[in-house]
Amino acid sequence: MEAIEFSQSEIPAIAKELIQNATSKIWLFHAEMGAGKTTLIKAICKELGILENISSPTYSIVNEYRTPQNDSIFHFDFYRLQAEEEALDIGTEEYLDSGALCLIEWPNKIASLLPTDVMDIHIKVKENNLREISIK
Repeated sequence: MEAIEFSQSEIPAIAKELIQNATSKIWLFHAEMGAGKTTLIKAICKELGILENISSPTYSIVNEYRTPQNDSIFHFDFYRLQAEEEALDIGTEEYLDSGALCLIEWPNKIASLLPTDVMDIHIKVKENNLREISIK
């Protein structure tokens, strides 16, 4: 997927396109604070049929959501991690090996724990309240 600029109103379409073109079950969201990582993850979960409230797991580190098909989706926010050992303590490797969709904010905090088969999603803030998304 080449870099695409989008507005707030286009987030559901971006979420749908990411799901349709997924190359991995582990999605890494790279962006600065406030760029829209959680907003995009909320749209992805909604597109997958999640009805419950979707919020950033900033303090709990991981939230689990269940699709209507009873599949798990794990949403991680590693922003507050001080060391990778904290990620190991919550069982991050087991989550990553579970086969469930893992949506990870601040993946740079656990870089050595990540497998090579991931989908890297980069979001950049542009002018006029636009964002740019690219997949690497």
